[in-house]
Amino acid sequence: MFLNTDSKHIWLNGEFYKWDDAKIHALSHTLHYGLGVFEGLRAYKGNQNGSIFRLKDHTERLFSAASKINIKIPYTQTELNQLQKDVLIKNNLEEAYIRPFIFLGPEELGLRANNLSTNVGIACWEWPSYMDPEKKVNGISIVTSPYNQFENPLYSNNKIIGTYVNSIMALHDAIERGSDEALLLDSNENISEGSGENLFIVKNEELITPTPDNCLNGITRQSIIKIAQDENIDVIEKKLKYEDLVDADEAFFTGTAVEVTPISKVDETTIGDSMIGPITKKLQKIFTDTVTNKNKKYAHWLDPIN
Repeated sequence: MFLNTDSKHIWLNGEFYKWDDAKIHALSHTLHYGLGVFEGLRAYKGNQNGSIFRLKDHTERLFSAASKINIKIPYTQTELNQLQKDVLIKNNLEEAYIRPFIFLGPEELGLRANNLSTNVGIACWEWPSYMDPEKKVNGISIVTSPYNQFENPLYSNNKIIGTYVNSIMALHDAIERGSDEALLLDSNENISEGSGENLFIVKNEELITPTPDNCLNGITRQSIIKIAQDENIDVIEKKLKYEDLVDADEAFFTGTAVEVTPISKVDETTIGDSMIGPITKKLQKIFTDTVTNKNKKYAHWLDPIN
């Protein structure tokens, strides 16, 4: 996934380090207990210079998640927004994946540890489309996971480091079963999301997505809902069952990594005609044009790097 790391730098606690020199202590509290937060966002090179998609929204969510687990980030949101741009500039990147992360230090170990240092890092790297470009047209296959989604909103609604073990297990299980992604349900068999993506279905020209009770209210998710509404597509948020998905006319995932990726098969059932549907295709194109600064309607979602 990482390319040309010899020339890459990571920003950590106020300094730039060469990629292999950005080290943390082996007893860092977060390494052992998972108490930390992160974000994932993208910069795109459009018809001008590179821009970061919804930078302020991602940073705001990072600070919100940190506050919920009693971590105070020792920078302001404005400072961290600029630092993410600085990391891109340092690495001479206009198009990249960006990973800000917050973790606790090694001063004490144990669940009762306090007086821990709060550490802040930012990395970025070239990351082509998370899915094979062909699958952006032909769709991906997903399988129902044996791992249920968390039903604690703290865990399911925030990007907390330790909670991603569940997603990793679900994804690896799906890959081992010959599929591209996992479909996670809650204990009531309501659809939650993929291992790291929000899910949408299209039925009778309506766009339907699970309520964010037990899934991340993704920023790409929010963007697609807004775009759809602006295109006069009815958007419904409700609890979805497995039967709703397999009976859908179209289905797709959204997320920073997958962007807008159609789903062509669920377990043994083909969705629609197994190709990208017209509404998915329309939303995918508007989203792509938006992040690459070709659609000026949503230019306010882009923060120029320079």
